[in-house]
Amino acid sequence: MTVEGTTERVLRLLALLQHRPSWTATELAAELRVTDRSIRRDVERLRALGYPVHATAGVGGGYQLGAGTRLPPLLLDDEEAIATAVSLRLASGGTIAGAGEAALRALAKLDQVMPPRLRAEVRAVHGAMDTLVGPGIEIDPELLVTLARACRDAVRVRFHYTARYLARDGEPRDDRPPQERTVEPVRLVATARRWYLMAWDIDRDDWRTFRLDRMRDVTATTWRFRPRDHPDPAAYVQRSVTESPYRHHARVRLRAHPDQVRDRIPPQVGRVEADPERDGWCLLTAGGDDLNWLAVHIAALGFETQILDPPGLREAAARLAHNLTAMSAPETEDGRRTSADRWADPRPS
Repeated sequence: MTVEGTTERVLRLLALLQHRPSWTATELAAELRVTDRSIRRDVERLRALGYPVHATAGVGGGYQLGAGTRLPPLLLDDEEAIATAVSLRLASGGTIAGAGEAALRALAKLDQVMPPRLRAEVRAVHGAMDTLVGPGIEIDPELLVTLARACRDAVRVRFHYTARYLARDGEPRDDRPPQERTVEPVRLVATARRWYLMAWDIDRDDWRTFRLDRMRDVTATTWRFRPRDHPDPAAYVQRSVTESPYRHHARVRLRAHPDQVRDRIPPQVGRVEADPERDGWCLLTAGGDDLNWLAVHIAALGFETQILDPPGLREAAARLAHNLTAMSAPETEDGRRTSADRWADPRPS
């Protein structure tokens, strides 16, 4: 076989080893249509290039690509190449500090080596795609790595945290000095704009949610812990971000299927559940610092609504209804509105 043929086969072998965790020599030989002896030689060629290929003998053994000192070349099929390019395009506007620039560099490299037919498809997708999500809060990628490793290795984490709280006047504030916290991390959860950590707070002896942008001096300790039974991380974080940080907690009943409401409300904004008491209805729980703002957004959903809590939300809804009536009133011949033009007091409750 020529040198070009051998090189092509070695690259195909590398692609197969990347495709799944373990292969037997017989399976690889069948895929590449060569002998087991050729597979062993090609494995040695990969090792000579610096890619550690581990071999395990016996039943259940085989070849496995290990972690090396450098990244091996990624060999992507057409669908993987298009998916990677589109993902890099989205990541270029993400919330991880420095990731946008790195994503653009990787996208440029991928575009350079991509076949013309795939490049045209990717550009067509890019040309038809845009995002309406507002700018998020950037997070240091080193912080993400530190917390992800701590979750994986089940080690405690220590950091300083600036918590949001409700002052005596009921207004939310975050002007207290940072407090040192020690936690047992479980999972990182990302919303459209922020990153959160769900963890067991050692000092408070309870589950807590922490915003990563409020964490400082984060250190993974050497103290290992036995993982506890815990709530679903995504559901727990959703409950925390839609309720606890706000001055008001609204709970309303909507005449709609839960999926209809979820299509209109992002998970970080409101929590939607089926109503156990009424078929065809669902319950929406959302938080806000202004009852007038809550009334506007709930009304904008367009569903028949019953307000359960708080009572002040009914007053805000009444003011909204009065104002909308005034807006829709016809003008008289002298250019004035009818008697419905007296708007309600727009001040927040």
